[in-house]
Formats: sequence, structure tokens, C-alpha cells
Amino acid sequence: MERLVEIEKFDAEESTEVSLRPDAWSEYIGQEQIKKNLNVFIQASKKRQEALDHVLFYGPPGLGKTTLALIIANEMDANIKVTAAPMIEKSGDLAAILTNLEEGDILFIDEIHRLSPAVEEILYSSMEDYRIDIIIGSGPAAQTVKIDLPRFTLIGATTRAGMLSNPLRDRFGMSFRMQFYSPEELAMIVKQASQKLNKEIIQEASIEIAKRSRGTPRIALRLLRRVRDFADVADEENINHKRTKYALDELGINKHGFDEMDIKLLKLLISNKGRPMGLSTIAAALSEDEGTIEDVLEPYLLANGYLERTSKGRKATRETYNILNMPIDSEQGTLF
Repeated sequence: MERLVEIEKFDAEESTEVSLRPDAWSEYIGQEQIKKNLNVFIQASKKRQEALDHVLFYGPPGLGKTTLALIIANEMDANIKVTAAPMIEKSGDLAAILTNLEEGDILFIDEIHRLSPAVEEILYSSMEDYRIDIIIGSGPAAQTVKIDLPRFTLIGATTRAGMLSNPLRDRFGMSFRMQFYSPEELAMIVKQASQKLNKEIIQEASIEIAKRSRGTPRIALRLLRRVRDFADVADEENINHKRTKYALDELGINKHGFDEMDIKLLKLLISNKGRPMGLSTIAAALSEDEGTIEDVLEPYLLANGYLERTSKGRKATRETYNILNMPIDSEQGTLF
């Protein structure tokens, strides 16, 4: 079953997410410092009539990396080609994409850390020299053909910046870390999205959704759609605070944005009496794979101080004991 607080995109969300996605700076809420700097670089590039330098966005999923890429394309009046690294299986796939670009175009590659080494090699020369070398034939008869490319902008997005190779990372002229959103920013995003859904939401209701959205717009918009369903079935003209609280409680998402999986993880750590617990042990106890725990469950808990990573493993923080109303005995208290 898919978790409502899952930060990865559901397959069925693609069309809805596009319709709720802002397409101009004036509509994009949050990431203020990134917006401010990007606006300067875009204006400078347009003034010089040059392609924008290559851009890398990194951070947890659902924070607006793809949306920012689309807005950059709009601001630069450029065409954008959107793809994901797993779809580029061979160097020939990337060569086909690059040779179809025109002057000033933008190529957006999501999950760029998943590019194979062979494909990365093609990308190096295309980013730096705007040229690719293609080998035709094999053995002694093989020939290298150099193909010049138009000046384009590569925008890469990754949730695992540490997995990027240094040569690839160094070729991006700009790197931006996406931050989690404040409840106030998320409430504004929910309010804006409700207008696009033609369903007015009361301010207190938008704040309630924001507080349970784990600092992530994708989750906030998902919860908004589910709460709207409850309001529609109850024949209510708008989304009020009482209906919102009821709906979110029924969906199993508490006031901290935790669902059943989060609480299971935190209670598991608490049960270890303050001692660190290894990732493999956690994965076995929760019947989840280690990648899911690292990429899906942990980022929000780490960012908000509910979980601590140590060299010996994971452990719950004092804040976790407080919000779950669990006592810290003298034995556990010495371990903080």
C-alpha cells in the first residue's frame, strides 16, 4: 500500500501534479534564496544573450526541483527536454538526445546520480566543450567522429548528491540544495492549489494540512486532494478546519506528519533503550529494504531532530521521547 506521506511521486499523480504546478516565479512559493540567486543568473544570461550555465538541484524528493527547471525554461524562453537517468541506458541514447537539441535549449535529467559511467563520459565533453565523440565501427576499423553541439543548459536533479562523481559535479556552474518548507509556506501552497481545484479552503484548514505535510509540497498537495474528497462527500462548499482534522486523523497522519511506519520506526529505536541500532537490524524488524528506510523514512525524521545517525547506528532523540510521550529512565537518559 502506498503511504500518503511518501515523498516519491505516485504513478497516478503525474497529470494532477502538473496541473497544480506553478509555472512562473510569482506563483512559486518557498526556496527564497535559490529563487533570488537564480533570477540574477537568468537575467544576466538573457542580457548577454547566452545559454544559462549548467545547474544542479539536490535534496529530498517532492521539494520542487522539476518545477524550478520548468520555470527556468519559461524565464529563458527556451524549449526544455525532460528525461530521467534510468531511461538513458546507453551512450547512444544520450547522443540522440543531445544531437536533437537546439541553441539555448534546456535538458533536464532527473535522478542524475543513476547515470552509468559510460553515459557520464559522453556528458563530460558535451557540458564542457559542447561536443561529443562518437565511435563508429569496431576493432582496427573503428573511427572517432566529433559532433559539435549547440550551447545548451543541463539541469540535473538528484536526491543523492553524495553518489554523484566528482568530475560530473564539478561541471555544474551552479549547485543549489533544496530545503524543507515551513508550515507557513506550505499553507500558502495549499491555499493556491485549492483555487486551481475550484474548492475554497479555510485558512485554519490549510495550516492544519501544512503542519502534517512533513515540510514537503508534494505531500501537502496529496493531502489536500484527499481532504477535498471528504469535504465533497459531506456536501460542504469549502474545506473547513473540523473536516480537515477529521479526514487527516482517519487517514492515519498525526499532527507531526507521522504515519504508522514512522511511529513503528521510532518506537523500535526507543525499545532499544537508547542504544544505537544498525540499519540492517531496523530493515529486518520493519520488513523493509535498507534503501527505503534511508531514502523514504529517515530524511524527514533526521531533518527535524527525531532521529540521530551515529557511527554505530540509529537512535531516537530526546525529542522523540517527548512527542511520543515515552518516559526516559535513568539508564536511557545517560545515553543522550
